[in-house]
Order: sequence, then structure tokens, then C-alpha cells
Amino acid sequence: MGSRIQIKMCWAFTISWVVMLLQMMCLEAVPISIDKTKVKEPEQVETPPASVDTGLHYDRYLREVIDFLEKDQHFREKLHNTDMEDIKQGKLAKELDFVGHNVRTKLDELKRQEVNRLRTLIKAKQDIEGGNDMAVDHQALLKQFEHLNHMNPHTFEVDDLDRLIKSATKDLENYDKERHEEFKQYEMMKEHDRLEHLKTLNDEERKKEEEHYEEMKKKHADHPKVNHPGSQTQLKEVWEEADGLDPEDFDPKTFFNIHDTNDDGFFDEKELEALFTKELEKIYDPANEEDDMVEMEEERLRMREHVMNEVDTNKDRLVSLEEFLIATKKKEFLEPDSWETLEQNQAYTDEEMREFEDHLAQQEKDLNQKAVDLQKQRQELEKQQEQLNAQKQELQQAVEHMERLKSQKIEPPQEVHIEGNAIPIAEHPAPEGHPENQIVPEAAQPQQPNQDTALHGAPQMHHQAPGHQETPPEQNML
Repeated sequence: MGSRIQIKMCWAFTISWVVMLLQMMCLEAVPISIDKTKVKEPEQVETPPASVDTGLHYDRYLREVIDFLEKDQHFREKLHNTDMEDIKQGKLAKELDFVGHNVRTKLDELKRQEVNRLRTLIKAKQDIEGGNDMAVDHQALLKQFEHLNHMNPHTFEVDDLDRLIKSATKDLENYDKERHEEFKQYEMMKEHDRLEHLKTLNDEERKKEEEHYEEMKKKHADHPKVNHPGSQTQLKEVWEEADGLDPEDFDPKTFFNIHDTNDDGFFDEKELEALFTKELEKIYDPANEEDDMVEMEEERLRMREHVMNEVDTNKDRLVSLEEFLIATKKKEFLEPDSWETLEQNQAYTDEEMREFEDHLAQQEKDLNQKAVDLQKQRQELEKQQEQLNAQKQELQQAVEHMERLKSQKIEPPQEVHIEGNAIPIAEHPAPEGHPENQIVPEAAQPQQPNQDTALHGAPQMHHQAPGHQETPPEQNML
């Protein structure tokens, strides 16, 4: 187990934050461990601690790389003999060239998977922003991810390990700063909403609301004395009330072993925050209107940061037993100053509040302008839609008119022009044998009436010579 602790100390700059970051997001009180001196625990087989999400977007990649590097015997030995500052400066990364081939192969695979994941994220972001038809320059966009060398997406090299160490260190160190900034924004927005609500009230209602607000502030501030976090007084209170032990028998080493809940020889941030639950319960109660649980978590963070700054001498975000015992001999532990809670330390200044109000006013102005622009666009679109509907209606009417003309139109009969005279041709010919289909011979055609016929009204008969037969029509045709 000692070897495991030594290795863990060397890796603390990247994995020491893992076991407590999820706890920061929880709004419920952290339970304090039971009294280990009175409970006989069954013998347990040592198992590696469960991996907890660090909150980094490359958390899985980070933990998998660490797990595989720890499997290499040469690298484990280098971890044992390398101090924290050398690790942070990237000297340990050079030892990657000496790890086993199977480990390097697995690291290459992990990097390829991470690059593919980042490319997928880039493509998804582009799809959301509506740039589906645009060409994506993945090499250029991968530059924003500093935890790997994007110029070589296939193999895991020394530069990749160095980048991963530095990125994890920087990102995790900034985690608390980001939480403080988020809390400040929360407090200013809460005050802004309160002031805006007062503007909607009449004089009498406003006075009543102000009186209620002051009453709640006074009620919240009326709580038992809060001990200085990490002081002898504060730890003795936990020893007595949570552990059920005699305060006269307080022993720092025993206290450390009781509250080192995972038995790894360190107080991580989660275990430290658990020690402040009794103090926080003096100030905050979820059932009280005047107590804000978001403020309680900010108070917890302030207490943990204070103890880390006082006790964690090597700044690895872990408190070893040695560091803890040294701290218990300091004057700050034995004779601490009083602890100022959040109600005594406003999260923002008056100037920051004014800047916040100006920012909100500008945002509101921008939103109003966007609303006006969108209304104009809507009216323009509606106008265009009306024009399209009118055009569509005209087109429909034209189509209907053409259909009516087509259904009512009667085509005139065809004509055959012979020497300038139009002879209508029947569209449907008469049946065979019908007189209209027969060609009348020239001799059989009616003669022009002669003068005698015209005078006497009777036609003159022409007699054929004896023996002369009338030519059949068919021969005449021929």
C-alpha cells in the first residue's frame, strides 16, 4: 500500500481533483464518517479507488492514459523518483520513450479515438450552427484543444503527454475560480430581480417588502458561532459530536485516520469538505426561507480553500498525514481568528453591481432591437406571402380558363381547295355503294338545259344509234 501512496502523490497534479469535483456540484450536506474506533470493520482486499468524473471535457481520455501508464513498470519507478515540480515542468513526459510497446500501442489507439471524438464534436457544432454545406478544416479547428498534439493524430508522443499534464493542471486549478465567478453572477442577479420587483409595487407594498427583506437578513445572521475551519476547536467539535469521543482525548493522528474515509493516507477535497458539515448546519437550514442553499455551497468551498491554503504545503490539492500533523502544531490551529461568513463578506462590490446592471440594460436594449428587426422581417415575409398567394390565385384562374376553352372548342371541318373552289370533305366517308361514293360519268352528268327546254319546258330526248350500247360507268372511269 505504501508504494501505491507514493505513486499517487506523484500523480496528484492530475488525478487528485478527480475524487472530489462531483461533490462540489451537490447541494446537499456531506455526511460525516462514522466512528471507526468503535466499529470493527471486516478485513477488506485493497482495490483501486473508483474513477470519478473530473468535469473536464477530456476526462475519459485523461483517466485512460493515466491508467495505462501506471501499468508500465519503468514508468511507475520514474513516478516514484520524480518530484512534483519536475512533473509539472514536463520532465516526466520524456520517460514515455522507454515504456513498453504494448502500452505505446494502446496510447496510440486512445489518441486516435480522442481525435475522432473531437472531430465529431466539431461536426455536430457546425450542424447546429447551420453550416452543413461548408467545408470543415478539422486541422485548424483542432488547435483549440490544447490537451493533445493535433498535427499528429495517429500516435501518442512525448508532446501529447506533456500537453495533457499541463492542460489538466491549468484547467483544474481554474475550476474553483469559475465557481466563484458563477456564484457572484448568481448573487448580483438575485439582487437585480429583487430591485426590479420593488419597482412594480406601490409605496405601501414596497415598504412592507423592504421590512420583510431586512427581517430575513437579520434572522439568517442570527446563528451560533462558526468555528474557524481546520482549527483545533472546529475539529474537536467534530470529534465530540460526530464521532462521539471525549474532547479531552482528542488526538490529531487518530482523527486523521477516522476521517480518511478511503484509507489512502490523504485528505482529499471531498473528505475535507465533509469536516465542515457541522459548521454549515449552524448557518443553513433547507426548511428556512432566509437560508439559500447555493450560498451554503459557496461557504463550503471557501472553508475548503482556506484549509488547503494553510495545510497543503506542496500544493498537490491533497493533505497528507504529515502535512496535517505539522499544521496542528501551528498557532493558527491552536489560536485561530474568528471566521467571517458570507453575510459578512458580500460577494460583489458596488462597482461590479453597477457594471452588471449596465450589462443587463445593454442586453435588454439589444434584445429589444432584435425584436423590432424580427417584427419587420415578419411583416416583410407576410407581404411577400400575400403576393405569392395572389400570383398563385391568378395562375389557378388562368389554368381553369384554359381548361374551359379546351373542353368547349369545336374544330371546323377540313376543306379541299381545287382550282380556287373549296370542296368540303366529310369527316366520315359514306359507306361503300352509297351514291355519294360513286363517280358519275361525264355522259351521265346533267346537261345544261337547251333553248327548247327552256322555251317548252320539256327536255329533248336523244336516241342512240342502233347497236350502240351505253358504256358502263366503270369503263368510263377507266
